[in-house]
Parts: sequence; structure tokens; C-alpha cells
Amino acid sequence: MKEQSTAKGFAILSMATILGKILSLLYLPFLVKILGGSGTYAIYYAAYQIYVFVYVLTNAGIPVAISKLVSEFIAVKNYRDAVKSFKMSRFMLIIIGSVMSVILFFASRLFSNLMKVPQSYLAVMALSPAILCTSVSSAYRGYFQGRGNMTPTAVSQLLEQILNTVLSLVFAALLFKYGEAAACAGATVGTTVGAFVSAIYLVATYEKNKHFRVPKEYYEKQTIKHTNKQIAYKIANYGIPITLCIGMQNAGNLIDTGNTMSRLLAGGLKYNLARSLFGTIGQYQTLMNVPIAIISSLAVTILPSISASAAIKDKKVLTQKINYAFRVCFLIAIPSAVGFSVMSLPVYRVLFPIQGFRLMFLGSEVLIFMSLVQIQTSILQGVGKIYNVTIYSIIGIVVKIISNYILIAIPSINVYGIIIGSILGYSTTIFLNYRLMRKSMRIKIKMLRHAVKPLVASIIMGGVVCLVYSTINFIMQLVIKKVYLDNLIALIFAAAAGMFVYFLFLALIRGIRKSDLDSFPNKIKRFIPKSIMAIVR
Repeated sequence: MKEQSTAKGFAILSMATILGKILSLLYLPFLVKILGGSGTYAIYYAAYQIYVFVYVLTNAGIPVAISKLVSEFIAVKNYRDAVKSFKMSRFMLIIIGSVMSVILFFASRLFSNLMKVPQSYLAVMALSPAILCTSVSSAYRGYFQGRGNMTPTAVSQLLEQILNTVLSLVFAALLFKYGEAAACAGATVGTTVGAFVSAIYLVATYEKNKHFRVPKEYYEKQTIKHTNKQIAYKIANYGIPITLCIGMQNAGNLIDTGNTMSRLLAGGLKYNLARSLFGTIGQYQTLMNVPIAIISSLAVTILPSISASAAIKDKKVLTQKINYAFRVCFLIAIPSAVGFSVMSLPVYRVLFPIQGFRLMFLGSEVLIFMSLVQIQTSILQGVGKIYNVTIYSIIGIVVKIISNYILIAIPSINVYGIIIGSILGYSTTIFLNYRLMRKSMRIKIKMLRHAVKPLVASIIMGGVVCLVYSTINFIMQLVIKKVYLDNLIALIFAAAAGMFVYFLFLALIRGIRKSDLDSFPNKIKRFIPKSIMAIVR
């Protein structure tokens, strides 16, 4: 199996993530329409939040432990224990996944009632088998990532999303005649089937590529062998804190989701209006998850490489990888935030009922805070500061929950309280993480400096996007005179112009480097304009 560089691995994984999220966005307006609007979509959203929480408890820690252990053992040429750690982790995940699937199925009504959306229990039941399937997939993805090969993960994610997109729409439409709860359950069928097919693909890929190419100078007797007990301890030592860390973050989201309905009602809103506003939060977070998923790909890619550098105590390479991670984080997060803000209304006109666009317009900057937390967390986990990260995440979540609880019940603020609460919570975690990184790692971290050039290019991009959209939309209204089509065409032209201008100005001010473009696969580089390729050095 060929090992990939951090940059190339990220490029492959992020491209698959982008394609998957594009599919997700394309099918979402159809799903909302099939389900009958934001109110019914709130049922699906509540069920999916429950599923994500159980998924995180099951799959957040051990796959990261696999990736970290495999990369560390390979770095010191201990191939035997790399394989052993994977097999032991896989067995643990299958057992945990089976138990959690059963719990989710039989506790579906309890979870749905706690979320204040009791109609979602059928969808939760339909999602329960996906937990076991994703446990199997997560084990193999962690193994491949630990070996520095992101291609199997990328292909499996794309395959999973294609099946999810097609089958979710089909079954939602077929079951709608049986009621909104049944339709929402049908909308989850694609998630379960996609997870099952993805698991089969990963198992087959592993069987073809499971053997290591051991160097001739390597002798097994020269390495330190670990017992099963020692490896199990390492898995638990990495997996449990990471599960707690990410689990607490998602628990915070789950509590927020449950609190949102009750606090909107406490603020004097009628139930149907509160449920509709709750649905707009789901739409907002779905859009936010597109760039966040790309940042997650970066976090997944850098963790094993940072773990390997830390294992061999290569401080120079470690510093380079950390600064690279922050630089790419800002390159993605800042233009995404600016783009979502200036184009919030056109985007909602294409995808959702437009009443939710103000939430995106005002709350797009949360993207930057969320992205920074993800990267910081991955870096600190990679260097072994797992317990600290967990504690800091919990502190940030508590700040977020308290803020949201107070603000959402204020009638003049209502759902916009989640923006303020998110910023306060994530800012707290970012500050604590940054202080720990400076104090414990003792390396030069240029975190905020990496944000300057992307911010300059993004501001220029935002202006160009607004100008192009307004011009094209005005022309289309004279020619076509169909509001939806006018808006869609103008949005496509504006997005294309924005991307070109952003990368052009980045190249001019040296915010993007030749090494960044060289890391992309040749098939992707063909789509990069020659004018940009010529400027980049």
C-alpha cells in the first residue's frame, strides 16, 4: 500500500468530501419539499441529531486511537504491533457497535421524547442498524489513515453519500402516504444502506492491501513487542478521552437541540412556529457542515502525521505540520464564512424556504471558530494532550449551553441566540487550547498570522460575488423572468467568479504556494486556470 503525503492525503479526502456534500446539498431541498416543509424536516433533523450523538459515542475515540497507534508503530518500524492494535480495536468496535445499535432501537421513544419531538422515534429506529455498520467502517478507515492512505476512506465516504442521496429521497416519497413520521423514517433508509455498502467496500479493500512491505534491513527481534494488555491499555488511553471529548461536544449540541424547542416555547412562541424555527436551525447547520466536513478531513489527515512526528521527536517537522494545518484551515474557513454571509439569501432561495437566511447571514462567522477548535483538538490529541482537550471542550460546551439557554428564551433574540452562544463557547475553548499549545509544545505557532491573507482575499471575493450576482440576476430577470431559475444561474456565475477571484488574489499576495497545488492529483489540477498556476510560486 502506497503512503501519501499529508497534503496529498488531505487533497484526496477533501475532494471526496466536497463531492459528497454537494450531493447532500442538492438532495436536501428535494427532501424538505417531499417532507412538506421546515416543520416536518424538524422531525428528521431531531432523529438525525440523536443518531449522530450515538454514532459519536460509538465511533469517535477508537478509530482515532487506531490511526494514532498504527502511525506511531509504523514510525518506529514496529509493523507487528501496528496490525495487532488494529485487529484488537476492530473487535472492540464491533462489540460496542452491536450494543449501541440495540440500545438506540429500543430507546428510540425515550430519546425522541427528550428532544421534545416525539414523532421522530420511527426515524431513530430506522437509523439504529447504521451504528453497527459505521463501527465496522470506522475501524478500517482508522487503519488506512494510520498507514497514510486516505483513498479508501474517500471512496467509501463518496459511495456512502451517493446511496444515501438516492435511497433517502425514494423511500421518503414512498412512505409519505403513511404520515410524516413514516416519511422521515424513510428518509433515513439511505443512511443505513450506504453505511452497510461502505463497510463491505472497506473490508474488501483491506483484504487486498493488508500486507506491509517490510524493509530488508528490518528485523522483528529489534523492536519492542507489546502484549495484548499493553495495547489494550493504549487503545483505552487514547480512545476513552477522545470519545469523552467529542461525545461531550455532541452532547452539548444534543442538549442545545432539546433546549431550543423548550426555550422557544418559554419565550412565548406557539408550538408550530417554534418547530418551524427549529427546522431552520437544522437547515443552517446542514449548510455549515459543508466546509466543516472539509476541515474534518484536514483534522483526520494531520493527526496520524503529527502523532508520527511526536513519536520520533522531530520538532521541526511537527512545527511545519501544525502551521500547515492552521494555514489550510483559514484558507477554507474564512472564504466559506464570507461566501455564506454575502450569498445567504440567494443560497436559501435555491435550497430552502427563505425565512432562515438571516440565521446564515448573521451566523456564518461561527464557521471559523468551529474550524479552529477542530484543528486545535486534532493537534493536541496527536501530541498526547488528550485529557486537557477533553476538559477544555467541556468548559466551552458549558459556556455555550448556558448562553443559549438564556438568550433563546428572549423573544427579540430567539434562534439567533445560538450564534452568540456558539461564539462564546468556541472562543473559550480556542483560548484554552492555544494557551496549552504555547505552554506545552514550545514551538512557534503562527495561528492568527495565517488568517491575514485569506481574509484580505475573501473580502475582495465578497465584493466581486455581490457585483456579479446582482448583474447576472438583473440580466436574467429581463431575459428569462423566472425567479428561481434567474437566482440559480446568477448564483452559479457568482460562485464561479468568487472562487476564481479568491484564488487569483491569494496567488498574487502569496497566500497559496506551489507546493499546495503540487499536492493535488493531476486530474484536479487540470481544472485550475493557467493564469493562477503561472502566478503561484
